[in-house]
Amino acid sequence: MPSQWWRDAVVYHLYPRSFMDSNGDGVGDLPGILSRLDYLQWLGVDVIWLCPIHPSPNVDNGYDVADYQGISPAFGTMADFDQLLTEVHRRGMRLILDLVLNHTSDAHPWFQDSRSSRNSPRRDWYIWRDGRDGGPPNNWESIFLGPAWTWDEGSGQYYLHLFTPEQPDLNWANPELRLAMYAMVRWWLDKGVDGFRIDAVTLLKKPDGLPDMPNPDRLAQVPAYAAYLNAEGVLDVVRDLAKATFHHYDLMTLGEANGVTANQAEAWVGEEDGPLNLIMHFEHWHLPSSEPGVRLDVVALKRIFTRWQKALAKSGWNALYLENTELPRLVSRWGDVAHFRHESATAFAACYLLQRGTPFIYQGQELGMGNTRFESLEAFDDVFSLQKIRQLREAGGKDADIFAELAENSRDNARTPMPWNAGLEGGFTTGAPWLAMNPEYPDINVASEQENPHSTLYFYRELIHLRRQEPALLRGSYRLILPTNRQ
Repeated sequence: MPSQWWRDAVVYHLYPRSFMDSNGDGVGDLPGILSRLDYLQWLGVDVIWLCPIHPSPNVDNGYDVADYQGISPAFGTMADFDQLLTEVHRRGMRLILDLVLNHTSDAHPWFQDSRSSRNSPRRDWYIWRDGRDGGPPNNWESIFLGPAWTWDEGSGQYYLHLFTPEQPDLNWANPELRLAMYAMVRWWLDKGVDGFRIDAVTLLKKPDGLPDMPNPDRLAQVPAYAAYLNAEGVLDVVRDLAKATFHHYDLMTLGEANGVTANQAEAWVGEEDGPLNLIMHFEHWHLPSSEPGVRLDVVALKRIFTRWQKALAKSGWNALYLENTELPRLVSRWGDVAHFRHESATAFAACYLLQRGTPFIYQGQELGMGNTRFESLEAFDDVFSLQKIRQLREAGGKDADIFAELAENSRDNARTPMPWNAGLEGGFTTGAPWLAMNPEYPDINVASEQENPHSTLYFYRELIHLRRQEPALLRGSYRLILPTNRQ
């Protein structure tokens, strides 16, 4: 029977492109990660989660997969991966991978075959439809802004992409596609990988009939795409996936579960028949950032955390996180990075690391890294930011206003290279980094914080140690004190 080792674990979420470069080309790689395993072991983490490392055109920095069973040359070779996996295990740690199941790259051979002809055996592996009234099949908007359908001149139909046009959605209603995906998942597990974070898992089942969205608005605060998140029947798809793959291994499974509410969580991760071990909900994503004149609603944050703690108190387990590759840096978003960086970072660390669940630390979070500083709109790299610039310009927005918004909220804030020391390019690379270093790196870096026992880094390390020393922090019940206090 599979164990539940993941309940006691602390996970380090690692963005390979920005973690450590070993060959001076400015891009982080697998040998670079290998060279920093001792640091992760010193920090005390149990599990390392890698964002996608597969061959990709990098329209969405690896989340557009062109080969599920390969390694991107930018990151190294399969031999490099095998060595990394061996060394992670030798140190008593585990390794999980990002599993992108909703879509592939349009450069994937499956999609190239699918679009080659309406009679292709893989045509139905993706979602193709005729147009309607001279336009797309429905009014769906993509999560990355703009229409969710692209016309394919060669085969005379539209294909669905809930992200960029270069990321066509797979059709999980097709039995042959499912079998191919199951085989791929088992291939990695047989290789010794310890589990997966499943990207966009609530999108694997589309609403029956692909109905129009209500009142679509590309610039709405509550996005129109919420209509196709967590559609009825998606749990059946995930259960079939789990029965064919996950349930046969001792592993950790984490679902990116946009659209799942606390009262639905047990169905996803309950001990009786939940198909996954953990899910990452999005509720606290939508609380305001620390923009001028806007304070974090601490009472609302307490209410959200408490709702999830209670929902999974008897069956299931929480995934605890405050940062990832999608969000601005925590101390800039909710704290006071200018005056109380350390106090902000350590207060939030204690708040979430000592709850009941499995904590996830995103690289650099343990240093108290803040948002970076951009020089112009041309400095942004993330595909969502580039789409946002185009869309806001089309809507008449001024560049100065667009820049101010993206400087606060762009995903690029979380993706700047890891600062290892105060030297050239923070010790990340001997070349030019693919994304400019956060200019605060001479002061906020691993080496300087390792030398200071009162640093944010040491606070994280001591909290991780404390979790292991106090059983109540792992198995104890949760009760909120002072629910209406705004401090």
